[in-house]
Amino acid sequence: MSGRAKPKDERTAKPEMRAWQRMLSGRRLDLLDPSPLDIEIEDIAQGLSRVARWNGQTTGEHAYSVAQHSLLVEDILGRLFPQVTTEQRLIALLHDAPEYVIGDMISPFKAVVGGDYKAVETRLQHAIHLRFSLSPTVKQELRTQIKRADAVAAYYEATLLAGFSPNEAVEFFGRPRNIDPHGLDLKPLPTQNAQNTFLLRFAALDQQRSKG
Repeated sequence: MSGRAKPKDERTAKPEMRAWQRMLSGRRLDLLDPSPLDIEIEDIAQGLSRVARWNGQTTGEHAYSVAQHSLLVEDILGRLFPQVTTEQRLIALLHDAPEYVIGDMISPFKAVVGGDYKAVETRLQHAIHLRFSLSPTVKQELRTQIKRADAVAAYYEATLLAGFSPNEAVEFFGRPRNIDPHGLDLKPLPTQNAQNTFLLRFAALDQQRSKG
């Protein structure tokens, strides 16, 4: 038997890495090149209701999900900025939508991972916006408003659910201003309840938008 090395084309090739996720809807979403045609709101609600905020380190019988966080941010945005449009509220509701397939990384870990995570997240967000006829690029003013609402949500989640002291939360998220926490929904829900609530809110905003 000859010890001569085999030509390149005879060597065993490594299989290509799978970069797609199969959804319960039957869609197959390519994470590296996501198509809007493979995105369904039911899949987003399913995924987000099962992704835990704070890596699951929250009080209560159930995890506080990204679906609930998304609803909270949209609610806070409307309270802080009553002039926002229905489309802008939809954008806020979907601000963390890519996490239905890539999960919710805590901020310190995102910083370690760096640009690769952000690139995948950005492509997914772009495809999601196209799927639901939202502006593919979000204006800086709205980005700032959503970021503020997100920080307010994070402060109350941190202090009421995740064991942060008020001083710690202020250090990382800032002190909430011009917002009354009364009525904010911070009670962790069973996954099916969170999923249904998210779908109902999306449908209500989508219908309101279609009426103009």
